[in-house]
Amino acid sequence: MRPNELSPLFASADTLKGVGPHVLTLLKKALKLPPGVIQPRIIDLLWHLPTGIIDRRAEPTVVAAIPGTIATLKVRVLKHKAPPRGNNKAPYKIATEDETGRLDLIFFRAERSFIERQLPVGEERYVSGRVERYGETLQMAHPDYIVAPEARDDLPLLEPVYPLTGGLSGKVMLKAERQALGKAPAFAEWQDPAWLKQRGWPSFGEALKRLHHPDDAADVSLGSAPLQRLAYDELLANQLALAIVRESFKAQRGRPVSGNGRLRAKIEAALPFKLTNSQVSALKEIGDDMGSPRRMLRLLQGDVGSGKTVVALMAMATAVEAGAQAALMAPTEVLARQHAETIAPLADAAGLRLGLLTGREKGRARDELLNRLASGEIDILVGTHALFQDDVVFRDLAFAVIDEQHRFGVHQRLALQTKGGQGGANMLVMTATPIPRTLLMTHYGDLEVSRLNEKPAGRKPITTKQIPKASLEKLIARIKVQLAEGAQVYWVCPLIESSDVSDLAAAEERHAHLTQILGEGVGLLHGGMNATAKDATMAAFADGNLKVLVATTVIEVGVNVPNANIMVIEHAERFGLAQLHQLRGRVGRGSRESFCMLLYQEPLSKTAEQRLKMMEDTEDGFLIAEKDLELRGGGEVLGARQSGEAEFRVAGGVNFSEMLQAAHDDARLIYQADPDLLSERGQALRRLLYLFECDEAIRLFRAA
Repeated sequence: MRPNELSPLFASADTLKGVGPHVLTLLKKALKLPPGVIQPRIIDLLWHLPTGIIDRRAEPTVVAAIPGTIATLKVRVLKHKAPPRGNNKAPYKIATEDETGRLDLIFFRAERSFIERQLPVGEERYVSGRVERYGETLQMAHPDYIVAPEARDDLPLLEPVYPLTGGLSGKVMLKAERQALGKAPAFAEWQDPAWLKQRGWPSFGEALKRLHHPDDAADVSLGSAPLQRLAYDELLANQLALAIVRESFKAQRGRPVSGNGRLRAKIEAALPFKLTNSQVSALKEIGDDMGSPRRMLRLLQGDVGSGKTVVALMAMATAVEAGAQAALMAPTEVLARQHAETIAPLADAAGLRLGLLTGREKGRARDELLNRLASGEIDILVGTHALFQDDVVFRDLAFAVIDEQHRFGVHQRLALQTKGGQGGANMLVMTATPIPRTLLMTHYGDLEVSRLNEKPAGRKPITTKQIPKASLEKLIARIKVQLAEGAQVYWVCPLIESSDVSDLAAAEERHAHLTQILGEGVGLLHGGMNATAKDATMAAFADGNLKVLVATTVIEVGVNVPNANIMVIEHAERFGLAQLHQLRGRVGRGSRESFCMLLYQEPLSKTAEQRLKMMEDTEDGFLIAEKDLELRGGGEVLGARQSGEAEFRVAGGVNFSEMLQAAHDDARLIYQADPDLLSERGQALRRLLYLFECDEAIRLFRAA
């Protein structure tokens, strides 16, 4: 159970004054809610931090007010001049003055009774807003604040500026944030006092206060002490939670699995190439883990085309040699079928019985498959999320592989593991997105890591070139020549945001354009198509019946057409480096010379320029991943849209890598000294885990 003192923070935001159903809906759009949270809560407001400040501290006399600046003025109301009836376009004017001069307050489409209540004739008011000159007169249109002298303290002289959404005013957000701040209890300190002193950081409560109720404009600047303090709190919670999950997982008795090498030898003999050194060492690490009495959890990361699937198959064969079963789970149906097709000839050569289970298998065929699985007639089951379903029962699952790990949550990983019965299944997770060390710590800190950093023999280098959009017709002419020589081309259109044209419309337009020039043989593939149509289009391309495939980014992961040797990425400047690299990996799989053409729209931003240059300079996915992190900062991590990963709520930006490393080391020391978090600091750290909703770690504590 969550400690009582934290309950007010996890109450719905509509318990605050002024937050009704309409404002709650707007807050839902404006706040970055964590996965699974449907309605904004008070804690979500606290993590919604200002990005700037409006300084209202200047309090000149009217005559000294500088046009074009924000000022707070004390004035007396002289008279109201309402617009003529029926003329909505004319302004409502209120003449005011102080002892030095006159200021007109201007309102458009104003409600007369409201203004008369706010600004009664003959009374003094503080008004704050932008002062402008109109002819000889000073004006203030729609003052941001109008307060009576006795309510002077309600006027925020340093007003935080929050990210908003259409229909949500800064004033409403500020009011909600101030109330949320008042709900935060005082906490016992969970950080090491010497560390706080060294960094010059305030307490947690003081940091929150200085961000939402700043005393100085510097408080909300990037890299400010209050912001750094909260960012470090979040990173420490993340690292401590991963340490707890990992150690508790390691502590569970696993199931030693070792084979006699009989099936693996047959698979190796059937391979058209020799295993690379990194494949051999990864297999040894995996084999050692499988044979140990502890439960295995390992990440296999390898660049596109580094031979991860073969390593996974050899490891699964070990489980079958031991008399058990194995499973391979992929995030999409296309990728699951791709894996099954890649594995099938090698599995046949070794006498392994393969099954495929996706959402498409239904009725009698599905029942038959599940019966064969339960009786042990299937050695290896390849599938999608369908593998999680309750009626999918293995006779004896000893080893599970999850591909593209970042598309699945920890809970899904655990769900598949439990199908392994007593001792759970040994687990290997794979990713073709090379992950920088920093991000390995934040998102994969609970995993041991094996890395494939060589390409199998015979893989051809890919020539990558930047081409301005103005040279489009020249590029198409060159492609026409290549097609006549038997080439095949992927043409990718990007996801288009803030535009009237959807990515589908852009792809359809390009498809029509290329069909006009190149004739028949141009296919179209997009996310809106049903699975059967997608498969049919992909099959036609793989069989060579289509020469050009125009696609949205649905082809990013896992489509294998060895004859395709040209990749054109339209509006390449809109893609992240990791995604460009993934897309490029679709070519260079056959014997033909391969090309990747990065079509860009001028002018390029400095970051886009660096991205495209990096793509031209190297094919090393690990170098590219490090550069991607450097260009995007830690906050975006693997790119939320590409990976489904939640971003950090506070951390990211300044000193991200350095602070993450410190949090990683700190978490390890804490866990070694106080694994059950029972000390005084440990109890405070439990509060920190609750605050940042590190549910998996908290669940393990409660179970202990």
